[in-house]
Amino acid sequence: MPWPCWQGRIARRSIASRLLVATLMIVIVGLPLAGFLLSHHYRESATQAFDDRLEALLNVVIAGVAFDRVEQRLIFDRDLGDPRFDQVYSGWYWQMTDGQQHTLTSRSLWDQRLPTHDGNTLIARTVNGPRASSLRLVERDIQLAPLEQPLHISVAAEDQALMDNVRQFQQWLWGGLVGLGTLLLTVLALQIRWGLAPLRRMRANLREVENGEAKQLDTRLPDELAGLATTMNAVLARDQRLIERGRHAAGNLAHALKTPLSVMRLLARQAPAEQQSAWEAELTRIDSAVRHHLARASAAGEGGRVAPVSLNEALAPLINGLARLAQRRDIHLEHTLPRDMQAHMDAQDAQEIVGNILDNALRWAKGEIILTLEAHGEHLQLCVSDDGPGMSPADCQAALQRGKRLDEKRSGSGLGLSIVADLVALYRGDMQLERAALGGLAVTITLPVVVIRRPDSR
Repeated sequence: MPWPCWQGRIARRSIASRLLVATLMIVIVGLPLAGFLLSHHYRESATQAFDDRLEALLNVVIAGVAFDRVEQRLIFDRDLGDPRFDQVYSGWYWQMTDGQQHTLTSRSLWDQRLPTHDGNTLIARTVNGPRASSLRLVERDIQLAPLEQPLHISVAAEDQALMDNVRQFQQWLWGGLVGLGTLLLTVLALQIRWGLAPLRRMRANLREVENGEAKQLDTRLPDELAGLATTMNAVLARDQRLIERGRHAAGNLAHALKTPLSVMRLLARQAPAEQQSAWEAELTRIDSAVRHHLARASAAGEGGRVAPVSLNEALAPLINGLARLAQRRDIHLEHTLPRDMQAHMDAQDAQEIVGNILDNALRWAKGEIILTLEAHGEHLQLCVSDDGPGMSPADCQAALQRGKRLDEKRSGSGLGLSIVADLVALYRGDMQLERAALGGLAVTITLPVVVIRRPDSR
């Protein structure tokens, strides 16, 4: 995998995972390395202490050795203070030899002999002893009168006790390091959870702001985050002021143009007949453009920052009013509106979408209109179908164009479906026009507005 991909993955790692990985590296690399060094140092220290003990016994043996000139043999009359030197194959031995005819050993060595290594300096090494035992041996050569050859003196002892001691230390050491590593990881996990708790609270607070449940971030945070939260609150407040200012400006512009347009319509009616149609068409275009941009400016837009509203409370008055209008036109309006559905939408936006679609259906329906409103996971689906003449695929595309009217004989500005399409786009939704089962047009809208269902309070 290319390096930029790995770099991107590393950059997206959370702070908690980074701290855990860093500590895990210390536990995996640092603690075993420390354990190896401690184990090695202890082994060397224990071995050195064992060798020092053997060297002390070797010095006692050297001090006690003598040569009997009469009997021409080596003699040793010292007591080493350890009865194991007198027990056969006890594991503790001493030996002195000139390499020829003069040799003297401890009783424990019996008929066996220790390997020798010539040298004037003290030598400590591990050798094989009687009965395939492992011995730790110290040896050196001395010059003993009247012998012409150097006398090689050795003291050895089984190193099983030494190895058992080292092995026991290693078991305690590695057990302690495993416990220490577990403790470090546990403490760090608790530290991360406690240390990053303000960030989790800030994240939850941001989600509340995004869902419209709060207007600002809580600044009761540590100093490192309180300044950030204050700055973000200032940005949120400034954005809200800009949105409100834009809405007010759009409203003021619409009201400012309303009177001049009315006056111009009156003046157009006084113009010659051949000019009235042209004037009326241009004034209609101006009025349509004003209405379109006013509706778009007043839309709440993306539903992430809008508090949840009850769709039943927001749409019921509108649907009831349109149902009475449909009844006067001998059109049956069937609607399904769940009582327990809430969505993160501006109530005015929901009324604008449903009102424009139903108004368009009422213009073309012959006798029946069906409105359904359903929740699919976190998406809201709205469908309005009628039994009118319907549209061809080309007409469906043209109907979404601003101000496009497929039948110039019908009243209206042609902005209904276009305004709905703009609002759906602002909410990042999807809008589909197709042939309805009733034979007319079916308008299906899907909005990702995080639908919330709550049980009926009754």
